[in-house]
Amino acid sequence: MYLYDQYDQRQVDARVEEFRDQARRRLEGKLTEDQFKPLRLMNGLYLQLHAYMLRVAIPYGTLNSRQMHALADIADRYDRGYGHFTTRQNIQYNWIKLEEAADLLADLARVEMHAIQTSGNCIRNISSDHFAGAAADELVDPRPYAELLRQWSSFHPEFSYLPRKFKIAVIASDTDRAAMRLHDIGIQIVEKDGDLGAAFYVGGGMGRTPMIAPCIKDFVPLDRLVTYAEAVLRVYNRYGRRDNKYKARIKILVHEMGKDAFTQAVDEEFARMLDEGIEPPFAELERIRTFFEDPLFEAGASEEIDRSDPDFALWVDRNTVAHKAPGYVSAVISLKPVGGIPGDATSEQMRLMADLAKDFSFDELRVMHTQNIVLPHVRKADLHALWTALDGAGLGAPNLDTIEDIIACPGLDYCSLANARSIPVAQKISERFAANGKTEALGQLKLKISGCINACGHHHAGHIGILGVDRKGVENYQLLLGGSEAEDVSLAKITGPGFDEAGIVDAVETAADVYLRERQTGERFLDTFRRIGMTPFKEALYG
Repeated sequence: MYLYDQYDQRQVDARVEEFRDQARRRLEGKLTEDQFKPLRLMNGLYLQLHAYMLRVAIPYGTLNSRQMHALADIADRYDRGYGHFTTRQNIQYNWIKLEEAADLLADLARVEMHAIQTSGNCIRNISSDHFAGAAADELVDPRPYAELLRQWSSFHPEFSYLPRKFKIAVIASDTDRAAMRLHDIGIQIVEKDGDLGAAFYVGGGMGRTPMIAPCIKDFVPLDRLVTYAEAVLRVYNRYGRRDNKYKARIKILVHEMGKDAFTQAVDEEFARMLDEGIEPPFAELERIRTFFEDPLFEAGASEEIDRSDPDFALWVDRNTVAHKAPGYVSAVISLKPVGGIPGDATSEQMRLMADLAKDFSFDELRVMHTQNIVLPHVRKADLHALWTALDGAGLGAPNLDTIEDIIACPGLDYCSLANARSIPVAQKISERFAANGKTEALGQLKLKISGCINACGHHHAGHIGILGVDRKGVENYQLLLGGSEAEDVSLAKITGPGFDEAGIVDAVETAADVYLRERQTGERFLDTFRRIGMTPFKEALYG
């Protein structure tokens, strides 16, 4: 993983002291809230319903045990003993005091972490495939390219005040595990005639107007990666709307200009920029790559797994993923216990995960955009010891990609933008399906819940999605079906009138039962929905 040099550390330390002065002036009344708001947002500090919330960047989801231990210490010292892992591979703390925020940022800086550009109208945390560097199907490790883009985008003076927030994802596999086409820019590392390059997808996103990014360039040479990305940002910065925040995202610009006209504008800008020296030396990319070399995998590691314990065998089947190295797997730690809050982890659980990463995964962890944690490089021979420790700490739920592996935003329990609660709905659904025994039969079924139209819970991309809305002061939940964030990307469609909290849990089970009745051999829920359409589901839901 990437390690700071002196330049990185000076930048982060300077930003901490800058914010310390800004917070002091706010506390002394020398800055109004309106004056302070853009300053705190650029440092990841939100004012939520009950307290300040701090969002900490975890670039492309990668961190080590020292950093995870620090996150646990921060949870105890500055919060209420837990943190919430998010769909942008970040962590959030929900109970921060402004007078302590600068000290918190200083603690982060000591372990090469920060909260810079985790909010505001700027380029946010660069995300990537959570199995990067371990996946059996990837072309190369995409994280060096994500890191190059992170360095380019950090404190970029031209892109500090974009029309709206901007999100980039980088993958290097035909299997999309990062919701790449639902980003403002999605980049896939590809190969053409023996050379590596980047395919650019631009104009995706969820929120009020969900859109799937079209491919505007199928091959950009890697020594022009940053230049082409900057050309896209320049066109957006020049033509993106600033008069209406609901129409300010790049997806609206691409839609209104049309893919071809937008691509032409980017290509023209790119051509002008080729003589400007925008691209960093290719040697810099090579330098970054050295931080992402494979660990020293054990030669001849055993492929044997003792499956005599049925609970362990179920966890292995559901929560481990094929690895490129023989005798290894990537092991997913579920932060979705039955009845739990999706994405939450206590400080004790964070410390355990950190220790397990050091013992079993070359001191490396990954945050998944699905709000779980991955130990990317685990010997099969160590799996039982790993599972035993996880299970004892409430982290051994065998539910990866099942209906119990729910994505949910914090919703109205915390967020000032939310219209409805997400957490209780997620808890009740996981409890319902754990009790009715249908999880195994349902197989892969991705359920996602948002408490408002901003779609932090990715409801548009759920096989089953739930959107909380306000109906005359009462929480109401719309049911959506047929979404996908993967390589078969699609946007879910609303079934019809919404439901109350109890009704939406029943509605999810009804939709699941339609699938179980109608499916053909080998079909996922999504496959069956695409084959039979919405009508059978509507008939079951509404009569």
